[in-house]
Amino acid sequence: MASYSSRVTADIARWLQAGLIDAPTADALTRDVEANQRRSLSFGSILAMMAALLFGAAILIFVAANWEAIPRLARVAALFAIIIAGYVGGAVLKTRDHAAIGEALWIVAAAAFGGSIALIGQMYHLSGDEASALITWGAGTALAAVALRSNPLTVAAVGIADAWLILTGFDYFRRAEFPHLFVVMAIVLFAISFWTRSQAARHLIILSVLFYLVLMVMEYETLQVAVPLVVVSAVLFAVAIFAAGSVDRIVRLGGRLPLHALIGFLIGLAMIQFELADESNNSGFAIASAIALAGIVAAIVLGGRESRGLRWVAYAGFAFELAIIYMVMLQSMLDTAGFFLAAAVLLGILAFVIIRIEKRMRSPSVEGAAA
Repeated sequence: MASYSSRVTADIARWLQAGLIDAPTADALTRDVEANQRRSLSFGSILAMMAALLFGAAILIFVAANWEAIPRLARVAALFAIIIAGYVGGAVLKTRDHAAIGEALWIVAAAAFGGSIALIGQMYHLSGDEASALITWGAGTALAAVALRSNPLTVAAVGIADAWLILTGFDYFRRAEFPHLFVVMAIVLFAISFWTRSQAARHLIILSVLFYLVLMVMEYETLQVAVPLVVVSAVLFAVAIFAAGSVDRIVRLGGRLPLHALIGFLIGLAMIQFELADESNNSGFAIASAIALAGIVAAIVLGGRESRGLRWVAYAGFAFELAIIYMVMLQSMLDTAGFFLAAAVLLGILAFVIIRIEKRMRSPSVEGAAA
């Protein structure tokens, strides 16, 4: 399958041949596509990152396996040598137009820093626990990301913060307090992502915050968390749709804030539905389900034209609603046929809306070609 840049380049040539644009415009568009293509993360860059992670793991495992046989001073010197060589060597390679390899070496250095925390702490019997070690590792990686203005290091710092959240949230470290510190981590890392120009980190942070809210629901009262999440998500979706340009200049999510808002909206309503599913008359559950279905249709109508990802999330949300309505409401229906009749009506309405939207999506291009 051709890449996005290849398809756009082919379209530019076709527009030029059809007389829709002039030659200077075609040249400017082509140069812009090529410039952005060089800044994108290629498959080779991904392989380089994977190789860097494996290389870092191999070094740390080798050092750990021969830990007792290596003199103490040599151990510390070797660990610091790997960190310094990774960061300095990566910086040199990046200045020489080898950005992928340079970023990969920075990942090796960050991995070596994390391993050094554990190995040196064990060697000198330093006080602390695994959670504190993860926080220190994440803070060091975030500082390196700021100093080097590195996109991959920012993503790595977010990943370390997520690991801390998951392990702490599920009580792996046997800690009594809830991981509210993650809110501070998320805010700091979100701010850092603007300096390092890491859109991927911002997407990951938003999804991580949604997971944090799910953990809060498991810890505290459901409605106290879910209802504000639904309201805030709906407001963010509306703002992102009706003031798309202004909002995206602030959050810089590539126009995908409505997608995240829809995910938050659906997660919040799912929490409410699970909470209300045990009611005897199911009236609250029915209201929540109706709001969810109305929100899905509104999302498709308002934002589905511009975002295929949003449409797929909406379709997945609709399928989830059918499943949960079936499981909860089946006992109060006359029989299974009644449910499928209602589902068929809802599906038909949704299909009608989707067909109308797709026709509207195609119509401007047809009218433009005719003009």
